[in-house]
Amino acid sequence: MRILIAPDSFKGSLSALAAAEAMERGLLTVFPEASVTKVPIADGGEGTVEALVAATGGSIRRTLVQGPLLEPVEAIWGILGDGVTAVIEMAAASGLPLVPRDRRDPRLTSTIGTGQLIKAALDAGLGKLIIGIGGSATNDGGTGMARALGARFLDANDRELPQGGSALAGLARIDLGGLDHRLATAELLVACDVDNPLTGPRGASAVYGPQKGASPAMVAELDAALGRFAQVAAQATGRDVARRDGAGAAGGLGAGLLFFTQARLRPGVEIVLEATGFEALVQGTDLVITGEGRTDAQTAMGKAPVGVAAVAQRWGVPVLCLSGGLGEGAEEVLALGIGALMSIVPQAMPLEECMARGAELTEAAAARACRLLKLGAALGR
Repeated sequence: MRILIAPDSFKGSLSALAAAEAMERGLLTVFPEASVTKVPIADGGEGTVEALVAATGGSIRRTLVQGPLLEPVEAIWGILGDGVTAVIEMAAASGLPLVPRDRRDPRLTSTIGTGQLIKAALDAGLGKLIIGIGGSATNDGGTGMARALGARFLDANDRELPQGGSALAGLARIDLGGLDHRLATAELLVACDVDNPLTGPRGASAVYGPQKGASPAMVAELDAALGRFAQVAAQATGRDVARRDGAGAAGGLGAGLLFFTQARLRPGVEIVLEATGFEALVQGTDLVITGEGRTDAQTAMGKAPVGVAAVAQRWGVPVLCLSGGLGEGAEEVLALGIGALMSIVPQAMPLEECMARGAELTEAAAARACRLLKLGAALGR
């Protein structure tokens, strides 16, 4: 039996690689002769760097950057096994966990560290960049990112604006004369799984601002500031991207990448599966096991397990999903190529205990699932 294991991370508990290893241990107790291939995956959020580096035999790099509060942060990024592709998680440099709860204010936070990671990849001679833009602490339209790459954001008196989203209300002119020339030819693939525009009721500020500490008054202020930014940036670049799907992702970083680089926004799991050569691995496989921390209705909207199942379905390979928990709407994934779902939690227990015992519970669940598969095979005979 040939089994392909391809889970996402169990956020806060297991990395995608650790989850895959736990699943492998469990299934080998039931099918010791099985041929197992592990491909940790991600959808552009937390764990994307580790998953792609592990799957392609790449390497991890560390770069000191300015975090969302402009304080020093050591951020990881990766070079894939092909030696020409960088993978970056904006959350590593500009993510919400980097800001203490009592200091969260999306009027002030900046994406400058993300731009510094992009520059580090370009300085390393890499011409293709995969950028995951989930988990941001920011609402600056990607202007911090662009500053790190040479853009200048000026007020009516030609003075440099302060960092952060609220300052964009005073934006009068964008100077792109110093923008890094390498951005004109670099290929940027942006892992983006939301379709929000930059502004308005479904925009970056209204939908995601409250998660980052914005009050209703702050939301209105930030939305107006991003509206001003979109107007001036369209004049400076000749691009009108504010209404594009994904422009509002990561506090408008999606729009910033579309304005100032040659970026293409695509569903994150598609980018990851292509980079790992996943489709070739599925061919000839008897079973795919995937998983994530929680499966619910949001999974059906394009998260990693459904992306895995879509590829497996094309080749007629059955898919089992092991999840940390099953939430409302989880059954919706059964119409999207996932053949069976199982929670790794065998009995009621506190969430903290579940997360602490993630590897143990995942291993045991994989063994339980494989015993059922073995029983089904015996009935079939």
